[in-house]
Amino acid sequence: MPRKSRQSNNSRPSATKALVLAAGVGTRLDPLTKSVPKPLVPVGNRPVMEHVLRLLKRHNINDVSANLHYMAEMIPAYFDGVKDLGQSLHFVHEETLSGDAGGMRACKTFLEDSTFVVLMGDIITDIDLSFVVDKHKRSGALASIALKTVDDVQHFGVARLNNEHRIVEFQEKPKPEEAISNLASTGIYVFEPEIFDYVPSNGTYMFGNELFPKLLRMGVPINGVRVLGHWSDIGTINTYRQTCFDAINGSIDIDMPANQYDPYTHRHVDVEGTLLLGRNCQISAGVKVRGNVIIGDDCAIGPGVTLEDTIIWPNSKITADSVLRGSIVGNNCLIPAGTFYEEATVVQQKAAQAAPDLTSKLARLRQNHADQNGYLGNSRVDRSA
Repeated sequence: MPRKSRQSNNSRPSATKALVLAAGVGTRLDPLTKSVPKPLVPVGNRPVMEHVLRLLKRHNINDVSANLHYMAEMIPAYFDGVKDLGQSLHFVHEETLSGDAGGMRACKTFLEDSTFVVLMGDIITDIDLSFVVDKHKRSGALASIALKTVDDVQHFGVARLNNEHRIVEFQEKPKPEEAISNLASTGIYVFEPEIFDYVPSNGTYMFGNELFPKLLRMGVPINGVRVLGHWSDIGTINTYRQTCFDAINGSIDIDMPANQYDPYTHRHVDVEGTLLLGRNCQISAGVKVRGNVIIGDDCAIGPGVTLEDTIIWPNSKITADSVLRGSIVGNNCLIPAGTFYEEATVVQQKAAQAAPDLTSKLARLRQNHADQNGYLGNSRVDRSA
């Protein structure tokens, strides 16, 4: 049963299908996306796209399509191993990126017989989709956009509504002083199948710059649905880090994997803050955890290591007496003894050979597609001999 939400009513969604837009390259998350597509970037030890799918499942939407492009084969390979979703997943590989509305067009055959929901594959949210779909169906509009009040509008499309909740103007990523409102598009849409009549049959096509302005010019009704709840994307390193920490501190109502940290079992670990520990990890005596720390599956943390506000992806090894503060360590990394990282983003795929026992499926997939170069950004490094 779906959890009772902040905006919940007793209606069930009339939409039976959904599209997850998952084709983007994720260049703003570089170097983390050198070896993994953005939809598989972990948030709280679970890929962001899996969080999206579990949100859909919570609202009884279990027929899902996704467009793929970058490292496309890794995404269905991962979800083949997720047995408890109970959803029918349909993947469409785009050889050439065609924009978000173009990605919807690529999945037309799957979507054209039903009201459907569209979500971006890089968002973490607990927005009540049943509420959004119900408002859409009651409005009689061809399209609905879930809108949320934000302080900084310049990274989002914003909309102006009339008294009937119809969108009368849409503005893509305005300067703050030129913004028509502070109601931002969340990248969550509900469409009737007739929306495809307004999407060209080929070429790149975008929702914010092209489709929505076109509908408004033609007088086609677009409904705006104001929503509550948490909503963030993982588009940049900073927003990714903050979203991860919000997730482990309970600020977001999402389904998290079981935390393997136990204060008694791990009484040899000095924890002051919040620790999310993955499966099959080895944590040595004398490890200090400060602030918010996430350790992925199959990791090893050596004696005397200090971790502060740090995220470690699966199958990585942090060796003795290292200090990591405000850092992100990618999968399959080997951090030498005595290393000091501060605000670093580290991807060292060559170290994967030194890390045995790849029991995590996602770690294996990432290793198989690893970029063999090492990347280190924004860091200070002090390695002892």
